[in-house]
Amino acid sequence: MARVRLKGLNSKRKVLADGTLKTYWYAWKGGPRLPGKPGDPKFMDAYNEAVSRKHQPPAGVMLSILSAYQQSDDFRQLAERTRFDYVRQIKKIEAEFIDFPLSALADRRSRAVFMEWRDQLAANSRRQADYAWSVLARILSWAHDRGLVVANPCTRGGRLYRGSRAENVWTAYDEAQFMQHAPAHPRLAFMLALWTGQRQGDLLSLVWSAYDGGKIRLRQNKTGARVVIPVGAPLKALLDSAPRRSPVMLVTLEGKPWTPDGFRVSWRKACTKAGIVGLTFNDLRGTAVTRLALAGCTEAEIATLTGHSLRDVRSILDAHYLARDPALAESAIRKLETRTKIPD
Repeated sequence: MARVRLKGLNSKRKVLADGTLKTYWYAWKGGPRLPGKPGDPKFMDAYNEAVSRKHQPPAGVMLSILSAYQQSDDFRQLAERTRFDYVRQIKKIEAEFIDFPLSALADRRSRAVFMEWRDQLAANSRRQADYAWSVLARILSWAHDRGLVVANPCTRGGRLYRGSRAENVWTAYDEAQFMQHAPAHPRLAFMLALWTGQRQGDLLSLVWSAYDGGKIRLRQNKTGARVVIPVGAPLKALLDSAPRRSPVMLVTLEGKPWTPDGFRVSWRKACTKAGIVGLTFNDLRGTAVTRLALAGCTEAEIATLTGHSLRDVRSILDAHYLARDPALAESAIRKLETRTKIPD
C-alpha cells in the first residue's frame, strides 16, 4: 500500500509514568492533537477536518465571501473563460479589501471607499476598472441574496469607460473583400458569425453534428441559452462544400481545432491580407443584428435567432449601430414617398 505524506504533521514523544515511550501526533506544530496514529481511520478523519478548518478564511471579512463565491454553483456555471477573467478581478479585490469587515458594508461611506478604489484602477485602464467593479458588485449581490452581508454598496455604479463601436459595422464591400482575398480556412468562420450572430467562443467549439443540413443547434457557453438557427443559403452552400476534417467545424490548415489565441492571430493575418482595417471578429455579431433589422426582422425574431435578450437587441439597435446607419434614412424616405400622395 502506498504511503501518503501528510503535510505539516508534527509529533512529540513523551515518557509515561510507567516508563514507556508514547508518541503524540498533531495536525501541525501548535495544532490540535490527533487520536491514534497515522493510517488509522479516526486519525485520518481528524487530520482532514483540522486542515479544512485551518484553510477556512476568517468569518466576517471580505475574504470569506470572495472564497465562498468561488465555491458556489453560480461561479461554477460560468463559462471557463469567464471564470478565468473573474479570478483575475477577484485577486485585485483581495489585494485591497481582503480583511475589509463585512459589517462596514452597511455604512453608507463604504461606497465612497470602493469608488475611490475603482478610480485608482482607472488610472491604468477604465475598462478594467469597470470590470473589477462589476465583479465586486456581482459577488456582493450574491452574498446579499444569501444573507451573508446586510448591504451591497456597489449597486448602480455606472461606467467609467465610454468606448463605442458605433462605426464598426462590416459593410457589403468589407464582406466581399474578405471573401475574395482572405485564406479559405477563415472564410467559414466569417460566414458563420455573419449569418448566425454567435460569439467567437461558441463558434470555435461548434461541431458538425450540430448541423443537420438546414439548422444549427447550439447552447451558448456564456448565457446557457439554447438556440436553433435556420441556415441561410450562402452559409449552407459553404457548409455543404466544406471538408469535414474534424468533429469541430472550424479548424486550422492542419485540421486541428483552433485555440482562442491561435484563432485571433490567424484572423488578424486574414484581415490584413484582405485589406480590412478597424474591424474585429466580434463586430460581426453586432453586424448580424444590424443586417437582420435592416431586412425587416423584429426584435423578437432577432433575439430568437442570435440568442440575445430583447434588451440587448434593443441596445445594439438603438445605441450602437442603427442610429448611424445611412440605410435607415434612405429606407425611411422611400417609405414616406410610397405613402405620400403627390398632387397632379
